[in-house]
Amino acid sequence: MGIALLGSMMLFGCRKIGETAPETASAGTSYVSEETAGESKTETKATEPPAPTEDPAPEPLVPEAIEPTPAEDALPEGMVKSYLTGEPVAEVQGRRRPVAVMLSNIISACPQSGISRAGVIYEAPVEGGITRLMGLFENYDDLEKIGSVRSCREYYVYLAAGFDALYYHYGQAAYAIPLLESDHIDNVNGMEYSEQVYYRTSDRPSPHNAYLDAAGIAAGIDLCGYRTSYKDGYDGFFQFASETEPETLEQGRNAAYVAPGGYFHNNPWFSYDEASGTYLRYQFGEPQIDEMTQEQLAVKNIIVQYCSWKKYDDNAEYLDIDVVNGGMGTYITSGKAIDVTWSKDDPWGVTKYRDSNGEKIKLNLGKTWVLIVLDNYADETEIR
Repeated sequence: MGIALLGSMMLFGCRKIGETAPETASAGTSYVSEETAGESKTETKATEPPAPTEDPAPEPLVPEAIEPTPAEDALPEGMVKSYLTGEPVAEVQGRRRPVAVMLSNIISACPQSGISRAGVIYEAPVEGGITRLMGLFENYDDLEKIGSVRSCREYYVYLAAGFDALYYHYGQAAYAIPLLESDHIDNVNGMEYSEQVYYRTSDRPSPHNAYLDAAGIAAGIDLCGYRTSYKDGYDGFFQFASETEPETLEQGRNAAYVAPGGYFHNNPWFSYDEASGTYLRYQFGEPQIDEMTQEQLAVKNIIVQYCSWKKYDDNAEYLDIDVVNGGMGTYITSGKAIDVTWSKDDPWGVTKYRDSNGEKIKLNLGKTWVLIVLDNYADETEIR
């Protein structure tokens, strides 16, 4: 019996995967084992089992044809992503250096002209409790009036340089002169090129009636011989979320109302408009508009950048605001706000904003307003 069992094991134990087991013997056919062969009077010839056959090869699976999807960053020929807004723009516009224009922001200089075309706006305190604006423009070819243009303050030179911008201003505080004379900034000063680049109007008193247009911008570049393309290796100031996956700041706190502390003269605020997903700008108790379009200013992102500061000397009101050595801040978009830090690797380079995990923030596509707030007014900044 043991030998018969061994024979049975040998017969089935060598079957390969994919082979068919031998068929069961039919009636009248016997398998002769060593154990029974000697006892049989009539030897019955053993019948060979049928040769094993392999299973037919399975039909190969053919995946359904899938239409290729275009890459998210794919843009039509001749278009690039703006370094200011992240939005698609013509390459001739998006890869030329932007212009940074100093703008007056006292009530007698409002409303400003052309300001709604700025992709980025900086606002910072200057002497006397007023604020001054700096608009960064790349879409200016048809603008006939930008301004009114006012004088430079030292900290704005660092901010303009971070965008590799051409810096347009009309005069400057004495403390800014060494920076303007350095190789780190390309500037066009109205005190030197008043009639060739800028023009004055009669509807407002001086110094709040100096303006710039597209022809003046081009004239300034030609007169000074400045390059018009971004410097080698420049890849933008901000990082942007995609249109299909916008930044929602879901874990952030509510931020439907934003009012910076320490802005005593114009008392500005922003109100979130859920329908458009933008923040509407107000100051002097009313909507802030562009004189040329009569439309209220609106931005997609707000960054509050808290900065340490001091006065240049006891007898001067000029502020020495530190926009280089880092600090705290708040990033606001989509009706939400999160705390951030800001820093620079190079005084003349870009400002890097990081969240609580140390990751660089991503702005939503569109315009951005950066509020420079003196750090002692951080607690008076209202975000709710």
